[in-house]
Amino acid sequence: MLDSLGLDLYTERVYRAMLLRPEAGLAALAGMLNLSEQDVRLCLDQLSSLALVTPSSGPAIGFRAVNPERGMELLLARQQAEIAAQQMKLEASRAAAAQLIAECSTAGPLVSGPDSEHLNGPEAIRDRLADLGRTVKEEVMTFAPGGAHTAEDLAASREPNSALIRRGVLMRTVYLDSVRNHQPTRDHVNWLHSLGAQVRTTVTLPVRMIILDRCQAVLPNDTADASVGAVVLHGQGIVAALCALFESVWAAATPLGSSPSAVQEPLPPQEREVLRLLAQGLTDEAIANRLGVSPRTARRIAADLMTRLEARSRFEAGVHAVQNGWLPASR
Repeated sequence: MLDSLGLDLYTERVYRAMLLRPEAGLAALAGMLNLSEQDVRLCLDQLSSLALVTPSSGPAIGFRAVNPERGMELLLARQQAEIAAQQMKLEASRAAAAQLIAECSTAGPLVSGPDSEHLNGPEAIRDRLADLGRTVKEEVMTFAPGGAHTAEDLAASREPNSALIRRGVLMRTVYLDSVRNHQPTRDHVNWLHSLGAQVRTTVTLPVRMIILDRCQAVLPNDTADASVGAVVLHGQGIVAALCALFESVWAAATPLGSSPSAVQEPLPPQEREVLRLLAQGLTDEAIANRLGVSPRTARRIAADLMTRLEARSRFEAGVHAVQNGWLPASR
């Protein structure tokens, strides 16, 4: 009856018997249930692991059963925790799969077919985005990596963005934390927020991406230069995976108006990300590009981290970081 909550038949029978006969000893329980004393001990071990029995100084078997209301509450809480952990694992898997899809979009032929449309050059990208913007009805979700944006790009985006918001389209955008240090970009982001757009920032972003009405996604062909070309993806499965990637990043990002949180963290988010990228073997230039900062800033942060970790190499820095609890151990 309680097998769905992690209790096998014999262990449930022992638990029920202990509730009915709290004074019964090991031999009495074994006799009542037609089990060996060793079987009863094994059931008691399982009940103890599930917190359905607690140590007792009474003369019986050293344990007493917790009341059924509390017991069922514990079993349900345990099952809910397992479901939540499985859900988190599923979301992480979706995000990892989506990130792979996003990265593969730079390979052109890998995503060719009826569910994709390739655009070459900045004018073709600009015109297609304008067409898509005119037809979007409900929501636009955007990853905007690359750090600070030019004043010209910011000014050019204002009219189409405000037009979308006036039409009631929900706009959610994730920028890099580094834009908080660039006044023109910060002003633009604040302006978007004032119109009703939702804006958050994070330390690093996997790829530049725009998702429209959860049915079309636009990604660059070249992550180093988004103006070279882009691909418009229409496939339901691919776009759903990219939506999952966006939602996972959005959930962890910091809302505009808040400072990136470092509560209970051994390192600020930016330093932790630099350390993670160092451990992966990325160069200072690659790290700078991922974080939207200058190579000089990336070198300064990396050098400071290696000094604090007393590391002579980037690999050694990663090892020391795991030992210090600054990074999770690989699994």
